[in-house]
Amino acid sequence: MSPDEVSGALAAPTDDPLADLSVGECPLDEGSDARPEAAPAATGPADTEGAPAVGAPPPIPPVVDVDDLDWDRIVAALSPDALRGRMRETVERLEARLDAEGRLRMLFDDRRANATDRALQLGPLSDEPLWFIGDLHGDLLALESALALIARETERAEAADARIVLLGDLFDDGGYGLETVLRVFELVLGRPGAICLLAGNHDEALGHDGARFTTTVSPSHFSEFLNAHLADEWIVRAGKLAIRIVADAPRALFFPDGLLAVHGGFPLSDLHARLAATQDWNDPQCLVDFVWSRAHPRARRKLPNRAARGSQFGYEDFAAFCALSATLGRPVTHMVRGHDHVDDRYEIYPAYAATPVLTTVALSRRLGRELFGPYGRVPTLARWVRGALPQVHRLHVPERLIRAWYPEDVDDRESDAAAGQGGT
Repeated sequence: MSPDEVSGALAAPTDDPLADLSVGECPLDEGSDARPEAAPAATGPADTEGAPAVGAPPPIPPVVDVDDLDWDRIVAALSPDALRGRMRETVERLEARLDAEGRLRMLFDDRRANATDRALQLGPLSDEPLWFIGDLHGDLLALESALALIARETERAEAADARIVLLGDLFDDGGYGLETVLRVFELVLGRPGAICLLAGNHDEALGHDGARFTTTVSPSHFSEFLNAHLADEWIVRAGKLAIRIVADAPRALFFPDGLLAVHGGFPLSDLHARLAATQDWNDPQCLVDFVWSRAHPRARRKLPNRAARGSQFGYEDFAAFCALSATLGRPVTHMVRGHDHVDDRYEIYPAYAATPVLTTVALSRRLGRELFGPYGRVPTLARWVRGALPQVHRLHVPERLIRAWYPEDVDDRESDAAAGQGGT
């Protein structure tokens, strides 16, 4: 990521996961293909809700490949025009709920320590299905495919309605940014107590200065689209509503079995002494790290670079945080996150074996800023498994459908700014 400030002026970071590699990196086995020794296991009290014994890393369930959904039916039900057609009703209803209740009571809101709590410590949880959906960046096709799988698996389990945690980054990078936001609004209105939105860096970066929409990230397609439609009252109100909801959204969820759910990462090493002294999980810099920090797949340690929000961490950094968290009454043993657009759309880093980390993103296409690899990708989501790393499910959406909705020969950066959506 580019620094936030260049010569005293605020710059829009590129959100490029490779841009920060040379900053503050410890020269420990870097550039070697050898697998580093796993970090030491975190110490601290064992969790009472299914966490493994102290010293034993949480198990990693097998990956599930999903290729038997009715893909054509999912696509036939997709209707960006219908979402826009319902936009006024959706926005009015959600605004009314927020205005009437002060805060819409979404999933886990009852676990907030106070109204300003953004780092939620969760109490005992039921075994009803709970799923994590990572970065969408306007991928309406991947979102609807994930929802179809969740609905099918919930029915098969004869369970109550599933709970869903969105790991952030709903828009930017072309695609159907507005429609994805509207679809999430509809999910919240339909089952607010079953939907939790964690703020991603693109979500958090969106603002409004009283006249125009602003952002501190690049690519910034959604803010460009909103500013191109300032004459449309309902598009503007939808954008402002997204800002309002994200401002109140959690930045981190601490599960009782040792799982940490975030968009980016955790308070980095230079904050550990302060955190130990204050135990203030809502320290502004801690909240920044929950949203913006990135995982290095192999490095042992990374020196935080406070000239940029997107500092990286290594496997010993996470192990140290796990050890600290146990002493502060929030033991962390494993983590699920989004943020990094890994090629396979999920990654379980071998170097983090003692304190496992899962990155999962729901992107069915290669983004414009991804230079290599196939155009059609396999979006993923993950199911919470008590005491284990969440179980990855890979959605094998046929490439013909991906290309029909996101043609490779269309420049998303131009089409999104001009029309607010990808091609069909």
